[in-house]
Amino acid sequence: MANAVVHTDLREFPVRRGKVRDVYDLGRELLIVATDRLSAFDVILAEPIPDKGKILTALSAFWFRLTAADFPNHLISTDISAFPHELQKHRQVLEGRSMLVKKGRVLPVECIVRGYLTGSGWKEYQRSETVNGIKLSAGLEESAKLPEPIFTPTTKAEEGHDLPITYKELENTVGVELAEELRRTSLALFKVGAQKAEESGIIIADTKFEFAILDGELIVVDEIFTPDSSRFWPLAQYTPGKSQPSFDKQYVRDYLTGVNWDYTPPAPSLPAQVIADTRQKYLEAYHLLTGEKLPGVDED
Repeated sequence: MANAVVHTDLREFPVRRGKVRDVYDLGRELLIVATDRLSAFDVILAEPIPDKGKILTALSAFWFRLTAADFPNHLISTDISAFPHELQKHRQVLEGRSMLVKKGRVLPVECIVRGYLTGSGWKEYQRSETVNGIKLSAGLEESAKLPEPIFTPTTKAEEGHDLPITYKELENTVGVELAEELRRTSLALFKVGAQKAEESGIIIADTKFEFAILDGELIVVDEIFTPDSSRFWPLAQYTPGKSQPSFDKQYVRDYLTGVNWDYTPPAPSLPAQVIADTRQKYLEAYHLLTGEKLPGVDED
């Protein structure tokens, strides 16, 4: 198994570090480098997942290319040979885990689409038969498929937890017309991804999108349909009425919940087996969705 990358340092460029990605400002463009850091409950864990950044980058690139005709996005290239010449000397650290992307005005919200009743949505439903304030029918089970996917936006926090917002609050944040475009685009993109994933044996229970404005156009940015931004369930094992096995970081969340962590930093250490199993789940999701093995990643 390869050594993990938890930090990058391209000193020639300004950098903004997110929970997982290091984003370098190249002027007219951005370089997004996906590290192997893992966050859970909005806390960065001490132990990385080797090759996770490569899996996220390759899977995002797969989806960006697949959906680009109908949903414009920020991807320019993942080929380092096409990157600016100043980056060529950093090939060893950038290979497989970096994307050269267009630079737009990122909107300060996260666009969540839920196709199934799980996670925080299930917790809220048990209290009030609502999700994000949206009234649902009575008698739904845990992990039930919703009659139609629902759009449940949140804040986009630089630190700490993202918080649910109502559709009216979204309108107040970005404007009425743009709020409707975000809702419509998110639901349509989810439908495309969910159908493709089901054909590959994966249920996308819910997912997160981020968007930016570039030259007056709404574009998809950050990542798309990855195990970090989505809940992936094996279709063949789907059984409503209980929690589901997954190909995503829910496995880590379940471990952390099981050791009675109170979700404040620092997080408990992850055992080596949990790290190895998480890496394997991410790789399996990549294989199923793309039908390919991931170049440059040791799977032994």
